[in-house]
Amino acid sequence: MLNRKEDRDKRGGSPDEIIAFLGKGTRFKGVVTYEGAVRIDGQIDGEIVSGGSLVIGETAEINAEISVGSLVCGGTVTGNITATEKVQLLAPAVVTGSIKTPVLVIEAGVRFNGQCEMKGEARLESVMEEVAFAANDR
Repeated sequence: MLNRKEDRDKRGGSPDEIIAFLGKGTRFKGVVTYEGAVRIDGQIDGEIVSGGSLVIGETAEINAEISVGSLVCGGTVTGNITATEKVQLLAPAVVTGSIKTPVLVIEAGVRFNGQCEMKGEARLESVMEEVAFAANDR
């Protein structure tokens, strides 16, 4: 049996490893599709589709329909968000649009204007990780 590092190397990196980055000052218009994890600090107009993770930085301005596995957002999003695993909104995020996800975490200081639908089943491991993280953060 391989250890975790060897197993991760064999698969091509950890699932949370950022594989692409759209930096501050960068603009993109169209459809973004990818596998793995992506971080955006620039501007996007259009659509973002992935089964992986999306990290939206504080300087990001997103005007798009977003459909991903998981989302961590600290920037500005205008558009609907669908996540199959979870959505985590960190201050000073501003989100305008509906959110569909089984797990939603909203930090104090976030502005969320829209509707939320929490249907589906969250993976038990994800929920337990969030509970453990919150307990250790106190």
